[in-house]
Amino acid sequence: MTSWDSVLIAPELPLQAAISVLDRGGLQIAVVVDEQRRILGTVTDGDVRRALIRQIGLDAPISEVMAKQPRTAPAGSAKERVLQLMERHQISQIPMVDADNRVVGIETLHGLLHGKRRDNAVFLMAGGFGTRLQPLTDNCPKPLLNVGDKPILEIIIENFVRAGFYRFFISTHYLPEMIRDHIGDGSRWGIDVQYVHEDEPLGTGGALGLLPRDAIREPMFMMNGDLLTNLDFNKLLDFHDSHDGVATMCVREHEHRVPYGVIQGDGQRIISMVEKPAYRYFINAGIYVLSPSVLAGVTRGHRIDMPTLLQQQMAQGLPVNMFPVHEYWLDIGRMEDFQRAQYDVAGLFHG
Repeated sequence: MTSWDSVLIAPELPLQAAISVLDRGGLQIAVVVDEQRRILGTVTDGDVRRALIRQIGLDAPISEVMAKQPRTAPAGSAKERVLQLMERHQISQIPMVDADNRVVGIETLHGLLHGKRRDNAVFLMAGGFGTRLQPLTDNCPKPLLNVGDKPILEIIIENFVRAGFYRFFISTHYLPEMIRDHIGDGSRWGIDVQYVHEDEPLGTGGALGLLPRDAIREPMFMMNGDLLTNLDFNKLLDFHDSHDGVATMCVREHEHRVPYGVIQGDGQRIISMVEKPAYRYFINAGIYVLSPSVLAGVTRGHRIDMPTLLQQQMAQGLPVNMFPVHEYWLDIGRMEDFQRAQYDVAGLFHG
């Protein structure tokens, strides 16, 4: 049984509090309880993402978002019985309750099936010049810049390895020998690493055309090699597998606040005035899961960006889904991002 006290939360607290519990708790669930620890509901990663898609505010009470009829199991249930419940209801966590419906523990699918490896490939894009980080990148590719005591690319690889992934491809262009020499064949992590090289920059999606097609038979991760995140990759893959889509794009909510009063008019007549409005958008987070069929749409050596590639899929009537990322996420593109990462990394990853 995993330590579970830290994921218990009161119903009147805001959604932001549930997100914090999910991010730091490690059990991928927040359990909503009353003062006697009787279960009232649960909040999972999926509940949060659905709330974000509906643009429910982060200050909304958890009671508006939680699942009000959560699945539970009696304390002391056999492992096989708990696994059957998880499979039947397609869930990955079950609160364990006593006869008075008080939470006494939590079982997770990961905990019950610890050590499972995933055959899905991971494709990391590491060919960029990193011009906005000059002079740091004058003689070092951006993915090899240290964040804390490790290169960014090494942190990304180790996060995937901890999640059970072992098949990696890395695209290179700028200073490729340095990346190959540092990462090698992956043997120090017990994984397999292969490389594809862009002779000329092929855009954010063109390197897909360089991959060996016969080696990609399962949905594949694709991720920029300059991102710092504690996203649960298994959760993302499960989302992709359970939804009808050829691709899943991770998105991040971005708020733009206009510092002036915004006026709308009809001819010379003012019809509305809004003082300093805020607009919310979803932006591309640079992390994808792609079904093998998407790779077939990329010609070897052809330059294409990911938005164009995915728009082509949608133009053919093929569904492309989005996965909102509420976990820590930082695109290390500017010097201020790089400096912020140095402060953030210590509390994000362990082991």
